[in-house]
Amino acid sequence: MIRESLKAAQIAAMKAGDKPRLAALRLILARLKDRDIELRTASQLPEDDALVVDVLQKMVKQRRESIALYEQGGRQELAALEAGELAVIEEFLPQQLSAADTAAAIAAIRDEIGAAGMKDMGRLMAELKARHGSQLDMAKASGLVKAALS
Repeated sequence: MIRESLKAAQIAAMKAGDKPRLAALRLILARLKDRDIELRTASQLPEDDALVVDVLQKMVKQRRESIALYEQGGRQELAALEAGELAVIEEFLPQQLSAADTAAAIAAIRDEIGAAGMKDMGRLMAELKARHGSQLDMAKASGLVKAALS
């Protein structure tokens, strides 16, 4: 369970006195707590690891966008802080598929569902996310799907 490894890492960071890592871990756990509160009224609860991976992926995306904006604005110290948080967050994400593995998965799903053109992109993306959502950056996968369907 990813949530337990996050809590264990938080305790280890406290004991080691690693304040930047501890701050990043507390940020992750706070975001997870917020998501748990949002889902209290939900009729169906997703699997815990899937929920954690979803939250972590969103946090990674936010950090990457922030880093790009800070670098454009010439704020290297803030970009460095975000990069530190990004490194901590990425530690807890499952191993991402390589570009070759992603292309192979897209081709297999395309052949399986009989996707022929761009009109089938939504179906292919939905199936790809269902099967490999925790192992892919869906924004990057979108470009590969467009290329595969063209």
